[in-house]
Amino acid sequence: MAKRRFVKVKRFVGVYFEESKTRPRVNGKPDRHYFYTFKRNGKFIRRFVGWASEGITAEITAHLRGRELRKIRNGEDAKTAKEIKAEKLKTNRTLNELKETYFSSKGLSLKGRKTDLNRWEKHIQPILGNKRVSELSELDIERIKRSMKGKKPATIANALELLRRIINFGVKRNLCPPLGFTIELPKKDNEVTEYLSEEESKRLIEILDSWPSQDVARMVKLAMLTGMRRGEIFKLKIKDIDFIQGLITLVNPKGGKTQHIPISKPVKELLQQQIAWVKEKYPESPFVFPGRNGGQRVDCSAVERIKKAAGLPKSFRPFHGLRHHFAVTLASSGHFTLDMIGELLTHKDTKVTRRYAKFLPEAKRKAAEEAAKLISENMDHSFTSKVVNFKLKKASR
Repeated sequence: MAKRRFVKVKRFVGVYFEESKTRPRVNGKPDRHYFYTFKRNGKFIRRFVGWASEGITAEITAHLRGRELRKIRNGEDAKTAKEIKAEKLKTNRTLNELKETYFSSKGLSLKGRKTDLNRWEKHIQPILGNKRVSELSELDIERIKRSMKGKKPATIANALELLRRIINFGVKRNLCPPLGFTIELPKKDNEVTEYLSEEESKRLIEILDSWPSQDVARMVKLAMLTGMRRGEIFKLKIKDIDFIQGLITLVNPKGGKTQHIPISKPVKELLQQQIAWVKEKYPESPFVFPGRNGGQRVDCSAVERIKKAAGLPKSFRPFHGLRHHFAVTLASSGHFTLDMIGELLTHKDTKVTRRYAKFLPEAKRKAAEEAAKLISENMDHSFTSKVVNFKLKKASR
């Protein structure tokens, strides 16, 4: 093996370069790899800086050497190449390491934890799991997309959004460098807005009124009357109900910020009945709709039986669908704006509420009529003014 040849730069103390025989030439000359040397505690240390083709010069190398020596004089201990490499690895973890840290820090209460873990293990881990963020390129993202060919755009977007979320988490905690490019998510074109027909809604109410477990029936009715999310209902505590102010407080909802929604008369009666039931059945439980032994509810298999008994479509998702049904009912009435609907649904982004715009025919019709009326009045006024001016001019002649 040929001995490496290091050349000293005469103008600068401790600055050297090595010429490459394999890299492309720079301005007709061999590419140069610059480095500097110094001693620490009697030990000789060599620090490589970079290539001339990358913009590194002897001057830059000398400047970096001087900066490191000043740090040593000020009492900062210089690190060896091995120590620097170990330090870099701490702040440039593999994606699998970032994923483990992310889910550990979020805990078991993380919304959609199980689904996210499945997405990672199925779509991300096999392809990118052992890579570091600094090694990622746009080609890697295309590899993920190609591996998910045939999946719905929303499925691909959710997987890539998870990858982006975990990388952002790592950047905030200095576990990895920022990504050098933007992960473009496919547009979701499979958005479904579920709602019940008038006949389906009547059947569901009839089943709920006669259902043996009225605590479950009241829970489904609450979703129907408020549009509350499944998790919000499961976490709802008695202390979060303010009958005096007429408000339900949603603690740590999907958007993260505490929200308040109004209590209507039917909801007030329903909650009073449910709280009375809880105090009798589970006097120590803080939850409005407690689960096993009075603890926080984590599931409700009865809703599927209720759905089947009411003859609802198989594709209808009870809690999620009833949230949509609530919004569609408000939009179709023509009495509510999208902003009002968004407030009641505690949407953080108004773009999410826009999906219900197509159910606003009555409101749109009224707005169109009002606009036409205003414009017609202006047109009539303008026409009348012209006629009057014409008659005045004619009379003055």
